[in-house]
Amino acid sequence: MVFYSAAESRISGRSAEAVVGRDFFRDVAPCTNLPAFRGRFLEGVRRGALDGCLHFTFGFAPRPIQVEVRLLQAREPDRYWIVVRPVGTVPPSRHRFAAEAAFEAVARRARAEPVDPSLCEREPIHLTGAVQPHAVMLACDPGQPDLPVRACSDNAADALGGAGPGSVVGRPLAHVLPENLVTSIREALAAGALTDPARPLRHLVRLGSREAPFLTAVHFYDGRLVVELERVPERPEDFDAATPLQAQDAVSRLRAAGSLAQAATVVAREVRAMTGFERVLVYRFDPEWNGEAIAEDRAADWGQSLLGLRFPASDIPAQARALYTKSPARFVVDRDAVPAAVRGQPTMANESVDLSFAQSRALSPVHLEYQRNLGVNGSMSLSILVEGALWGLVIGHHRRPHYVTPETRALAGLVTDGFALRIHELESQRLWAEQQHSLSARNALLARVAASEDLVVALTSGDGRGGRVTLADLFGAGGAAMVAGGRVASVGATPPPDAILGLVDWLRRSLPAGERVFATGQLSEHYASAAAWPAKASGLLAVLVDGEAEESDHALLWFRPEVASTVVWGGDPRKPVLADAATGTVLPRRSFERWVEERRGRAEPWAPWQVGTAGVFAATMEGVVLRQVRRIAELGVEREALTRALEQQKVLAREIDHRVKNSLQIVAGVMRLQGRTVADPAARTAFEDTYARVMSVARVHDSLQQSADMESVDLGETLRRLCGDLEAGVAGAAQRLEVEADPGLTVPSQTAVALSLVATELVTNALKYAYGPGEPGRVEVSARSRPNGGVAVRVCDFGRGLPSDWATRPRSGGGGLGMRVIRAMLERIGAELEVGSAKGPGTCFTVLA
Repeated sequence: MVFYSAAESRISGRSAEAVVGRDFFRDVAPCTNLPAFRGRFLEGVRRGALDGCLHFTFGFAPRPIQVEVRLLQAREPDRYWIVVRPVGTVPPSRHRFAAEAAFEAVARRARAEPVDPSLCEREPIHLTGAVQPHAVMLACDPGQPDLPVRACSDNAADALGGAGPGSVVGRPLAHVLPENLVTSIREALAAGALTDPARPLRHLVRLGSREAPFLTAVHFYDGRLVVELERVPERPEDFDAATPLQAQDAVSRLRAAGSLAQAATVVAREVRAMTGFERVLVYRFDPEWNGEAIAEDRAADWGQSLLGLRFPASDIPAQARALYTKSPARFVVDRDAVPAAVRGQPTMANESVDLSFAQSRALSPVHLEYQRNLGVNGSMSLSILVEGALWGLVIGHHRRPHYVTPETRALAGLVTDGFALRIHELESQRLWAEQQHSLSARNALLARVAASEDLVVALTSGDGRGGRVTLADLFGAGGAAMVAGGRVASVGATPPPDAILGLVDWLRRSLPAGERVFATGQLSEHYASAAAWPAKASGLLAVLVDGEAEESDHALLWFRPEVASTVVWGGDPRKPVLADAATGTVLPRRSFERWVEERRGRAEPWAPWQVGTAGVFAATMEGVVLRQVRRIAELGVEREALTRALEQQKVLAREIDHRVKNSLQIVAGVMRLQGRTVADPAARTAFEDTYARVMSVARVHDSLQQSADMESVDLGETLRRLCGDLEAGVAGAAQRLEVEADPGLTVPSQTAVALSLVATELVTNALKYAYGPGEPGRVEVSARSRPNGGVAVRVCDFGRGLPSDWATRPRSGGGGLGMRVIRAMLERIGAELEVGSAKGPGTCFTVLA
């Protein structure tokens, strides 16, 4: 700029010396750096015919000024005139009155009074009744076929060929806008394409005698069809518009970011490069809706950094967050620009057009005053929506008015959406890893519980080296405990057992009916006694198990230690919200100086999935394990009854064995007496053989009766008694039999019966056939343990030996009765019979069992 008149100096308050030599549009009057002003100027310069007139409003404080602007070609080459002529003051509007009230209230801040913070949340910021002056808004009635205009912003004349609200309101939309655009709107309405107000119908149209390009955005909401018209530049590059390649590169860098911090740094840097804002922040909400600047990219000469600072939830109240969720992009070109009031028909005097989804909606005076206190003029807010929920914002700040083209705004929104997807991806990966670890720990615990008789020990005992999971490993807690029937078992860092019992008792009394899960990262705020254990139990996740809360006999508890932290706020969050006592106007805070808060008694919060998993795990314990415990108790009672019954059975079995033994002995005695009276030698021999067999069975029953174990028999003792019976019942046996056995050689009762019968047969055969009548000789019986397990029973004589054709001699029917008994018994116990000779003459039979 080479010339600045004195009249302009009086209007703007700037001296000629301060502005001559500087760029008019960027430095002197950046509020004019718009397509309707600078864009029109550049178009005329390129055509070589700069000759135009436009109306503009400078938002000078305290009173804005409306001016007529003439753009003229000077006589000198490459020289141009911008002639400004004041034409009047700004017409009154509801939004303007509110702004003036806020401005005046700020001057009376010293007399302001604290008010309920919810007053901010009740401010109707979606019903501002005005739009930003770089856009024109029409509100139509979609219920009428001709879509009549019911309201119009008061800056419509420049866009609509000089037609102001008075000549637009009440007319059919087709009389105001091009027919092809109105046809597209009707078709979209009929097809239901406007049901989602967050996805407007967009068209590029040319309006007015100059056919200036306008971007239209049409949406339907709250019974009104809202049409926004925004003048756009003929050449977006005149306003440093971003390109799709920039957005593509930004998204690629986001995908390569390996952490949330890296991704946030990338998005702050890339969005600032695309939009040209002097500072771009990534702002994250915490669960209480306080905000934190987790990334920042700013101009070198912007002194104060907001990185790492926290901001109270009242800075962005609930209704503002709701709008950010509905309409995820908000750009303010000029904080001090005079908004265009929305004027409607007389019948709409008590109605306001809901501008929740209007992209050009004017911001509330309180919001604008907040930006003024922060030293910000142009601004940007892009919502970071993760799975439909408001996670945070990408915020742009500029110290002067700052225009961003629609193309750039869309690409910046696209990059922000890419950042939201990357957040979801990184968070999903982190949660998946945590949940997999928790699932592995849970499976290991359940497997151990299923194999253990002691539930408490199974959940809380480790191997001391970290190789065996415990209850604490389920959620990465510092310690865990289980309470069962007044018994406390803990692992890791936990409060003392008495303190845990007191905590569980408090939970039983405090939890509402039907609730059994309690989770907090600040236990001492709920349970005062916990202030004594900050290093062990600042955080608690607890589940009452088995029955209603007040009746629960079991509880699972996980503890987390205090994480002492220093939180740096952008201003003291404890200061109250103030309002002007005269007007009730809410006053935004002015101080953003660093304010440090030392936080104690807080632990890392429990994730929602951890709280849910704790409930499921407890339900598993209740539904399976605790029922198993009760079943074990029932089985214990049944076992005692069975033990008593078994003892009675043993007594009965001994009694039966005693009676069987006595009966067999009686039978054997009768047979022996009978055999002595028989004259026939063959019959007498048969009686003796039968006597021996009956006594062998009787001796086994006798051994069972005397054994402490009903299933085992002392084989050596049984054979001694058996041979003693044979000495008494078989002629000549007393002088011949010798018995040897390993002490304590026991065999199952079934084996003992079989071996006793086999030994009886072999001994009686040796006594009868090994020696001639009157010939002296002995018969040796032995029972030994085998080296590889089992027993060996041998019956040896030293007599005449077996006949030479014994092995090949034909045996009708498989041999005599004695051999048939032997074979049957050997087959029954799976034993083998070996036949050989002793040292010298004679024969040895060896049974290997």
